[in-house]
Amino acid sequence: MAHATIYVGFTVPQLLRGASRIFPTHSALVVMRHSDFCYCTVNGTIKSKRKMDHLERTANNFRQEVISQAKVCGITSETETVKRLRLAIANKDFTFKAGQWVDFFIPEVSVVGGFSICSSPGLLEREGILELAVKHTVHPPAHWIHTECTLDSEVALRVGDLHGYQEGKGNGYKMGTVKLYYSAKNTSELLFKKNILGLMNAFPGKITCHFHVTQQSSQICKELQPHVTEGRISEKDLEKHVSKDTLWYICGPPPMIESISKLLSNIGVPRNCVFFEKWW
Repeated sequence: MAHATIYVGFTVPQLLRGASRIFPTHSALVVMRHSDFCYCTVNGTIKSKRKMDHLERTANNFRQEVISQAKVCGITSETETVKRLRLAIANKDFTFKAGQWVDFFIPEVSVVGGFSICSSPGLLEREGILELAVKHTVHPPAHWIHTECTLDSEVALRVGDLHGYQEGKGNGYKMGTVKLYYSAKNTSELLFKKNILGLMNAFPGKITCHFHVTQQSSQICKELQPHVTEGRISEKDLEKHVSKDTLWYICGPPPMIESISKLLSNIGVPRNCVFFEKWW
């Protein structure tokens, strides 16, 4: 049976939790970079330097037929630049799978947003709630979330992904252990760090995390110190995990994706084993 080691660029802690539930035979490795949360998932080389509208960028991607109204029922600041939205979903037929995004329709904003879902499908099933984590940018939907969105604001959502979710997606690979490499400017910008540390404690030896910070100016708290390295994720960090059965998933802004993709190529990782999300 194939052994899958996976680098995943993802800010969704339920991915790690889900991986831990199916760890009997395989392992996962995760690399991520904190940045915006709107994306189009792709596999290949980034060729275009022109920034495209979300709907244009994802025009050929799968979308569900269901468009649901949703009401904002919670707004919290995850970091100085990222807000988490809790959305009460009106349509009972609205569903999603981990790794999918939503088209985000705002009545008074003509531009449609595209944001990764940062909550688990289980939360939607149990409570009818979906969560998004959105970084503050000048992009109209993100700007609206940070400057105008309030409790009880109403929006509409539609789920999309690369080709349409299929059971058994991933050619039968199952993840056994998860090793996460997660880079940000400083520890205050490391989203979901408490969730990640909690998962590490819940699944010792099965989930591990290496935080990297590139512009840390304050003292790192004792809880994080054992897990934090100052400096970028390097070739030395990644090359020790190379094997013929490794799948690598990267997530971050285009320059980071290009840099890590080139690094992986330099250490002998086949291009067809590298997957990433193409961000704004």
